[in-house]
Amino acid sequence: MFHQGRDPGIVTTRAPARSSHSARGAGVLFANFVRRELTTRYIGSATGLVWALIQPLALLAVYHFVFTTIFRATGFAGASFLAFVAVALWPWLAAQEAIQRATISLAGYGGLIRKVAFPHEIVVYATVAAVFVLQFFGYAAVLLVLRVVGEPIRLEGILLAIPVWLILAIAVTGLGLLFSALQVFVRDVEHVLMPVLMMLMYLTPILYPLTLVPESVRTIVAANPFSWLVGRLRDALIDGRIGLLWSDAIALAVAAAIFVAGRWVFLRLSPHFEDFV
Repeated sequence: MFHQGRDPGIVTTRAPARSSHSARGAGVLFANFVRRELTTRYIGSATGLVWALIQPLALLAVYHFVFTTIFRATGFAGASFLAFVAVALWPWLAAQEAIQRATISLAGYGGLIRKVAFPHEIVVYATVAAVFVLQFFGYAAVLLVLRVVGEPIRLEGILLAIPVWLILAIAVTGLGLLFSALQVFVRDVEHVLMPVLMMLMYLTPILYPLTLVPESVRTIVAANPFSWLVGRLRDALIDGRIGLLWSDAIALAVAAAIFVAGRWVFLRLSPHFEDFV
């Protein structure tokens, strides 16, 4: 039997045990949680939605000024700096925001978790989904604008960009499950993540091509899983190469493994959330 939870707009499912929730009930919960995330954090705020879309543009403008006016960097694989960075920056920002929001997501549903029996993992799924949906539409809009103003964006590359984003979302969801579960018991997880993600960004060839990395450390940078994603997006959206590679299957397998591992930890700790959240 469905009933209204304490949070507005959320439909929850009450059952004798968490394992008895139907797929339909979980789907209803997920849809309502996604809607809640979008309305309370973005659409419901006067500046939330605008800032969510403007922030990546502001960062892109700053990077463009620094790397083309001050440092006058070159060698962006034959593309302009704007196109080279734009196709890689948005996915990184989406992943970063989704991981950070997912890590603290359970606290926002603390009252519901303590009072209603439902699969806690749906909170993480909804948080990640809301971020990725919003950021992907912003990403697509920016690519279209860049193409209109003459930047070398190959729009047919979106056929490969979509599955690449989906692989990223699977991996990020696994990390979100892991970190959110740990955050319930170790409150410093969110604070450790911020500098780690910042360092990881600069160790990923987002602002520079991999060919400019010294050979002594190039293998290490290339081993960064996000380097694969950056390369595939540039293959598709700048070079127009949308054929599938063996590395795509490997990336999907790695993302699935991260998801399974993160979910395993989450489900092991989930029964204790009510006492600590």
